[in-house]
Amino acid sequence: MNDATLLAASAALPAFNPLDPAFIADPYPFYALLRQIAPVLKAPPGFWLVTRHADVHAVLRDKRLGKDFTGDMVRRFGNEDCLKEPAIASAGRTMLVLDPPDHTRLRGLVSKAFTAHRVADMRSRIKALVDQQLDRVIDRGEMDVIRDLAHRLPVIVICDMLGIPEEQRGPFLEGSTVNTRLLEPAPMSRAEIDAANLSTRAMAAYFDQLCALRRREPRDDLTTELVRAEEAGDRLSPEELQSNINLLFTAGHETTVNLIGNGLLALHRHPGQWERLKADPSLLPNAVEELLRYDSSVQLSVRVTREEVEIGGVAVPPGQSVITLLGAANRDPAQYPDPDRLDVGRADIRPLSFGGGIHHCLGAQLARLEGELVFAALIERLPNLRLPEKDHPAWRQSFALRGLSRLPATWH
Repeated sequence: MNDATLLAASAALPAFNPLDPAFIADPYPFYALLRQIAPVLKAPPGFWLVTRHADVHAVLRDKRLGKDFTGDMVRRFGNEDCLKEPAIASAGRTMLVLDPPDHTRLRGLVSKAFTAHRVADMRSRIKALVDQQLDRVIDRGEMDVIRDLAHRLPVIVICDMLGIPEEQRGPFLEGSTVNTRLLEPAPMSRAEIDAANLSTRAMAAYFDQLCALRRREPRDDLTTELVRAEEAGDRLSPEELQSNINLLFTAGHETTVNLIGNGLLALHRHPGQWERLKADPSLLPNAVEELLRYDSSVQLSVRVTREEVEIGGVAVPPGQSVITLLGAANRDPAQYPDPDRLDVGRADIRPLSFGGGIHHCLGAQLARLEGELVFAALIERLPNLRLPEKDHPAWRQSFALRGLSRLPATWH
């Protein structure tokens, strides 16, 4: 596809504004237009949007594309001054944005905590936690699903894994999402950067204290393992230790919060599917895959071309940021018949919601298990649950991480 064809395709599309409330409420019609008119679209200078399932799947696994967090930030903000911001500097040291060998080294330090066997062993603990959260609200007849359940559960689980003492978990349970704006393709305002810097400094100060505690009092937890790796000298620097514990905490709950919220909303907007699950809870594992496909918690993953790469018939030059739109790929009719229909019994679901290749989400199986156990508990304990705001939900002003700011629920 030549430049003239790309320009013509771009002109036929409405302006891409990822922070437009209408787009955030429902990005899928725009994704459908992109797939049809310009499946590989040159957006702002240096950025490309990829929407078809086959192309996204290929990009995520193509070794000619890698990570370039520094370059992405400079292209996004227009200058290198952004790299001096504490929040951006910290994010740039995490395994999420690094290539091998640093990515391999850092991921290897934590991957054993997320093996299928370790996650399966957590089932009884997570089920008990789900019941505890419901016990707190069940007599009230109402709750905010996000605040009272979807957020609390994965935060407690990741606090368990990191070894955060129970008496110190209050601020984490309150929750903050300011740092997730770093994942958005649109530039941040000065106020947003300042808020992210403040949060980064606060988290760094706390995790410094936690690491000091685990040096004195080692436990069977992730923080102790990472402290030992830091003390080994050649495996983890103090800065990497701090940044990656912060990443584990944030990534360890964000996707699950949105899986639960988005999934429950989708099921109640399609009540026949909710009733189907209530009649046959054995469908729950498959339903979680379908909910991940239907309205993905994570909408994008970014790679950078190391050389010229042909993507979907388009030659993309080196040094370009390629934004794979996971949510668009998950609704590609070439991969899933009738993709805009929610079907908890759909066969052969392989959503790209957790990315792919070497950066496939470490906590994917944990998020799936947490979602499955939450939906199972709601079916068993609150079968007549209702969502009064399901027709006008409150979406967070976030494109990269798609989720709700609240989701009121009632029951009798």
